[in-house]
Amino acid sequence: MTARLGDFTVGWKDDEPATVSVNGGRPVPFIEVFTSAEQRARTSQAYVRSAVGSRLRPIDSEVGADAVTIVQRDVRTGLEVTSSLTLSGTALRVQHTVRATSDPVVVTAVSSLTLGLGEHADTGSAYDLLTARSEWLAENRWHRRPLTDELPPLSLPVHAQDGRGHASLTSHGAWPTGEHLPVGALVDGSGDTVAWQIESGAGWHVDISQGLDGLTVSLLGPTDLEHQFAHTLSGDDVFVTAPVALAVGADVEMAFAGLTTHRRATRRPDGSALPIVYNDFMNTLMGQPSSAALSPLISAAADAGAEVFCIDAGWFADPEIGDWWDTVGEWREATRRFDDRGLRGIIDEIHAAGMRSGLWLEPEVVGIRSAAASALPEDAFFRRFGTRVREHDRYHLDFRHPAARAHLDETVDRLVNDYGVSFLKLDYNINPGAGTEWLATAAGDGLLGHVRAFGEWLDGVQARHPGLLIENCASGAMRADYAFLSRTHLQSTSDQQDFRFYPPIAASAPASILPEQCGNWAYPAVGMTDAETAFTLVTGLSGRLYLSGFLGELRDAQRELVSEAVALHKQLRGRLADSQPFWPLGLPGWEDDAVCLGLRGGAEALLFVWDRADDVRSIELPGITGDVVQLFPEGDTSWTLDHASDGIRIDTSAGVGARVFRVREERA
Repeated sequence: MTARLGDFTVGWKDDEPATVSVNGGRPVPFIEVFTSAEQRARTSQAYVRSAVGSRLRPIDSEVGADAVTIVQRDVRTGLEVTSSLTLSGTALRVQHTVRATSDPVVVTAVSSLTLGLGEHADTGSAYDLLTARSEWLAENRWHRRPLTDELPPLSLPVHAQDGRGHASLTSHGAWPTGEHLPVGALVDGSGDTVAWQIESGAGWHVDISQGLDGLTVSLLGPTDLEHQFAHTLSGDDVFVTAPVALAVGADVEMAFAGLTTHRRATRRPDGSALPIVYNDFMNTLMGQPSSAALSPLISAAADAGAEVFCIDAGWFADPEIGDWWDTVGEWREATRRFDDRGLRGIIDEIHAAGMRSGLWLEPEVVGIRSAAASALPEDAFFRRFGTRVREHDRYHLDFRHPAARAHLDETVDRLVNDYGVSFLKLDYNINPGAGTEWLATAAGDGLLGHVRAFGEWLDGVQARHPGLLIENCASGAMRADYAFLSRTHLQSTSDQQDFRFYPPIAASAPASILPEQCGNWAYPAVGMTDAETAFTLVTGLSGRLYLSGFLGELRDAQRELVSEAVALHKQLRGRLADSQPFWPLGLPGWEDDAVCLGLRGGAEALLFVWDRADDVRSIELPGITGDVVQLFPEGDTSWTLDHASDGIRIDTSAGVGARVFRVREERA
């Protein structure tokens, strides 16, 4: 039998493992299962040709309009796999549930999706690999390179065997986007693109290998070799794989558009209001709030048109203790930071100014000097080899433990009910490593259990407080994957404090994050020129405008630019949730002088253009046709625009600058 789900065909029959193929291409068994007793049926370094996977046979199936469910069993081990393949937007979403029906089995890796491309041994030479490196302050750095850089031609037909090597990317610890993004693509010579997204906050792995009949791509959550993962299945226990999404298109942008539709289809909270947030941290108080420091910021933020004022880190730590880093975890206000009105008084001031109030919280950590470090039971913390895991003077909570969840439930309920807080910035600034061994087969199993329990805790918070907005920060964007973003409203895209470095981060972010979730910081400062002020504001306007800075100290011309940017964002933000990203200059390089992001919705598109060079020059944007109007900064004519044969040409002025344009596109 076969079933069609958009661009994908699912096939199954009694005597072979079930398969999936793209646009009529080579069908490949879509799941590989590795256990402690059996790994591959034929040796390799890749996650292919697993012994258990090769023995799976369909025993039941159900076909719906947009979904296929297939149940398969391996008679030797008794493992039973229920696979859900669903059309999500225009992408294919795949997830499996594995259970043991007889003897206990230790699972060490399960592919969330295995896919075949091409039909002959030298298929790899036809593809480029598109992936993104990421790190603190330098997120979303995309690179496209020939796949042969990783998988050289091997003359496999001469040897009559499949290859044994692989090209791979993997995450480490609990920062799933700390080194690489779990989003990537393979692009053939004609531009046809297959793009993927793995949704796991506890380890993921991309594995590409070559065989006699073409390429095989395996997308996995945590694995034994890479993440110290193993999970024992027995009784009624099940193992659920990390969800993955797969999208195809005639080019990279079309494939990424498919992933964008999937992200919108699976995002749970309603974030349609998209309020403008002011946060006191970036280039401002930097974790040292007080009543005296906050009052002028509150007034200036309200005057600028901000709708949420978030007090960032430090509100819980008395100034006399020194650095608050290792004191987090109790989440009680520091009385000596605030005047006799206390934290509630300053929050009342925020409300009186017409804004919602927010607080910074790092729920999963407890500092070694915090009272919570001794108040909570030992099993509530990550433990390995009989000892608490300690990273940068902090312990890590395990949200599988009821005491850990109860502690944070009490914290959130108190902040919402007693203080009137309706926005939480949830941070995550340490990486605890492999995980925890409590109630786990291996440390990576414990980490996965915690991450899923934390996600369920977020769901519970949303259910109790449906009006609460939640930002997923994670040290800038070290945990910006859709295991978390499907549950939260806003993602801070970086901690980058140099406004010149931010454009490639902001412009690339919509390749892996919904535009309406991209919290891009704009932090005007009195020492900036008017052009530099507009530059940082364009960065904020390119997603969700996220304000910071000493706005009350700005010159009149700068304040006018801030007010203009806020008014424009309020006018345009309703379009973000219907937009698709595109890149007229391609995905930006980290050191590119000219950076451009487009957001297309209907017959209109917005263009965000940054020039980081100091000289006067021309920027050519191919493929842009129709009526082009400069929206910001309005009335500044120092940049000029002309139509060229294949797009538009922008002549810039001296020094850094940035603009927002609206394009009413011509359609054939």
